[in-house]
Amino acid sequence: MNKTTPLILSSLLALGLLSPAHAAGPNDAQIAAIVVAANTVDIDAGKLAEKKAHDKDVRAFAKRMVADHSGVNKQAVALVQKLHVTPEENDTSKSLTQGGATTRTRLAGLSGKAFDKAYVDNEVTYHETVLDALDKTLIPNASNAELKALLVKVRPAFVEHLEHAKHIQAELK
Repeated sequence: MNKTTPLILSSLLALGLLSPAHAAGPNDAQIAAIVVAANTVDIDAGKLAEKKAHDKDVRAFAKRMVADHSGVNKQAVALVQKLHVTPEENDTSKSLTQGGATTRTRLAGLSGKAFDKAYVDNEVTYHETVLDALDKTLIPNASNAELKALLVKVRPAFVEHLEHAKHIQAELK
């Protein structure tokens, strides 16, 4: 079990992905808060990595994460404003935010190659978790067609991010 596993497991529990008794999924307002929280966590980690990364490929990846996830957040915020939906904080969005803060604190204490490896390892795990949440919770529970369409539209970017992070991870070993 790596250092991010407890955070990932708590996020999965909050999403209800590890609980077979999970009856009702999040509503659209809660999904909006989860999407914004998930993207903000990766933006913040990316900004830290832009400053601290030793490897040029890791820095470039971090810059891309900041740009791409900022773009997704802009789209999500514009959509919820259009739909007159106020994002509703929930256990999952709070767990993501707290987990992101804990990860940033841990990463901030690292430098050089140790930072690069920890950041990229976290990005792999994080994108796997987000994709799982998209597939099993967020997309299936989105009741608004436009919200569901946005989630489906951005999913391939998360897959691409995961594959890119895995490639960098293999290069850093």
